[in-house]
Amino acid sequence: MSGNQTFTMIKPIAVKNNYIGPILKLINEAGFRIKAMKYTHLNKQQAMQFYAVHADKYFYEELTSFMSSGPIVAAILEKENAVADFRKLIGATNPEKAEEGTIRKLYAESMSHNAIHGSDSDENAIIESDFFFSKTERY
Repeated sequence: MSGNQTFTMIKPIAVKNNYIGPILKLINEAGFRIKAMKYTHLNKQQAMQFYAVHADKYFYEELTSFMSSGPIVAAILEKENAVADFRKLIGATNPEKAEEGTIRKLYAESMSHNAIHGSDSDENAIIESDFFFSKTERY
């Protein structure tokens, strides 16, 4: 998976605000191919497990509560240079600092109520994809 795949989640606030379609459109227009996708709902324990790397951070409780507050869309995306290209497409974590036209600038409400997650490395893309998808679910 290294190099040409990444993982993303459309977060609960974007799902609630009916932004799934517009976000997927931007992803497709940027040349990404959806390899696997599911609409699901993380419970609090799953959110805590997924974000365990942040367990010692001040925002962990708020993040895991937010991520378990409603449904999400998890997806594995494919494109050459996937992680870097997707990070550019989604923009800075803080939507106020994100470039115009990026997903976070367009659809995030705030830094804590962000619209989308994107893997920050090839290694994390594998780990995060494995959290949501079995090998047989990847097409």
